[in-house]
Amino acid sequence: MPLLLFALFIALPIAELYVIIQVGQAIGILPTLAILLLDGFLGAALARSQGRAAWGRFNEAMAAGKVPAREAFDGAMIVLGGSLLLAPGFITDVLGLLLLLPPSRAAIKSGLTRLAGRGSIVFRVGGVRTATPTGSGEQSRSRPASQRPSGTGQRPGDSGAWPPSQRRRPSYDYEGSARELDSEQTLPPRSSDD
Repeated sequence: MPLLLFALFIALPIAELYVIIQVGQAIGILPTLAILLLDGFLGAALARSQGRAAWGRFNEAMAAGKVPAREAFDGAMIVLGGSLLLAPGFITDVLGLLLLLPPSRAAIKSGLTRLAGRGSIVFRVGGVRTATPTGSGEQSRSRPASQRPSGTGQRPGDSGAWPPSQRRRPSYDYEGSARELDSEQTLPPRSSDD
C-alpha cells in the first residue's frame, strides 16, 4: 500500500511534469496548453455521454429485475476515467481515455475478473477476509474448515437453512404502523404517533 501511495502521489505527478515539459519543448508552450485544455473539455463530454449510456443500462437492468453488476462497474470506470481526463497531464488523459472507451473497459474488467478468480485480489469487509489467499504466502485469517462449527454453515433466514414451509419472511414494518392505501386521495386520519 505505501508503494501504491508513493506511485500515485509522487511518481505520477513527476512523470506528468516530465511529459508536459517534453511535449512543450517539442511543439511549444501554447499548443501544449491548448491540447491540455481541449482534451479536458472533450473528456468531460465523452464522460457525460458514456455516463448517460451506462445510467440508462443500469436502469434497464434494474427494471428487468437483474443485478446491475456490469453496469455498476461501467459507471465506476466512467467516473474514474472522467476524473483522470479532467486532471491536467497527458498520462492521466491516456488512462482516463482507456477507462472511457467500452472495448478497453471490457478488457480491464476481464483482467480484474481473472485476478479475482485466481485469488490475487483480497477484499476485506469490516476486518473479515472475503476472498482466497493471494498465493504470495499470505495466510487467510478465517478458521480452517476443521475448526468451523458443524452444520450447514447457514443461519436461519439464509436461503436453504430451513425448509420453505418454515422460512420466515422478513418484516419490513418493524414498528407495525404501516397502513395500505387504496389511492392517493384517501389518506387515513393522522394519529398521535405521526
